[in-house]
Amino acid sequence: MSTLNWDEVRQQFPALEEKTFLDAACVSLAPRRAVEAIQKFLDSTLYCPERSSTEHHIVMDELRARLRPVAARLINADEDEVAIVESTTQGLSLAASAIPLETGDRVLLCDLEFLQLAVPWCQMKDQVGIEIDVVPNRGGVILVDDIRERLTPRTRVLAVSSVQWSNGFKCDLDALSALCREKDVWLVVDAVQQLGALPIDVRQTQVDVLVAGGHKWLNSPFGTGFLYLRRETVSSLRAPLAGYLSVEPPEGGWEHYFQTPTTTPVRDYRFVDEARRFEIGGTANYPGAIGLAASLELVHEIGQERIAARIAELTDYLISGLETRGLDVVTPSDPEHRSGIVTFSVGSAEQNVAMMEHLLDHRVLVSVRYTSGVGGVRVSCHYYNSPADLDRLLELL
Repeated sequence: MSTLNWDEVRQQFPALEEKTFLDAACVSLAPRRAVEAIQKFLDSTLYCPERSSTEHHIVMDELRARLRPVAARLINADEDEVAIVESTTQGLSLAASAIPLETGDRVLLCDLEFLQLAVPWCQMKDQVGIEIDVVPNRGGVILVDDIRERLTPRTRVLAVSSVQWSNGFKCDLDALSALCREKDVWLVVDAVQQLGALPIDVRQTQVDVLVAGGHKWLNSPFGTGFLYLRRETVSSLRAPLAGYLSVEPPEGGWEHYFQTPTTTPVRDYRFVDEARRFEIGGTANYPGAIGLAASLELVHEIGQERIAARIAELTDYLISGLETRGLDVVTPSDPEHRSGIVTFSVGSAEQNVAMMEHLLDHRVLVSVRYTSGVGGVRVSCHYYNSPADLDRLLELL
């Protein structure tokens, strides 16, 4: 692997010249190339450079569609297994409504989750009559054995974040995948706190559904993410009411279709048998898709393994500095369960908020996050950060 100049990478993120940004787990910075790609698209909307506005619309759809292959490459999926969605929230809601559940079926969650992972299942509890089981954490860790023990013959879904938002715990996704295959349970993964920082290979680690918004570690805060649906599961899902772009493309293309006098709106439609059937199926967030594609292209250029190694170096450095100062590191110590998030505590929740405010006053951006009593001051170590950023944080502590 060739060497990489991280200082040059940092130049993609000019905000780092004026602040110490350590909060990608909340909303990350966009790289210059993403903003430039969106600006180029916006310029085209000023002038409609194509011969007709119909052609212009088709080009916009094609530009949006370029996101699917670069998103698929990120997780080693095929393009037809990827749908473009607005956010993690939308993707999780689509998954919950699509998986065929009946009254009495059970969904298993853990108590560290960000609320959105639970919200659609809580709604289905009232609407469909499903039941929700909750696995408690053990000191900020979710054990696979505890999950196994809570499975019942009626458990149909395990929904889990691959990285927990409050303390950075990274679950053993390989073990959970094997468990779900063994027990014939749907595995739904919220990967928003992992992708862009640490890789996931869905060919190596089978999951049924995976969702990630672009606004965190993928450095694309433009209201677009993606939904992965394992090809073998698509035919088993309840498809949503679709937009016209989810219909099988007409012979000759849409432009020819629109100009054909014999077309009629009420007829039998054939829909694509791909993940994109779960997209909005009409005019969508073109700038968001273009920006996310550009950010993902930067990830591919740097290389996911290189990014993961960089983040591991930074988190090791930060944890060592925190421990040297006698601070309580909330993040699990086992490197196998660590991510780009390092959470520490200086005492009570009020004291942690006061510490956060102190850091923000000195232009060091961090957050305070808690779930089920687990959390503290949350620091995000991303690939664009440097040891000097962490030294600044440690000095202020």
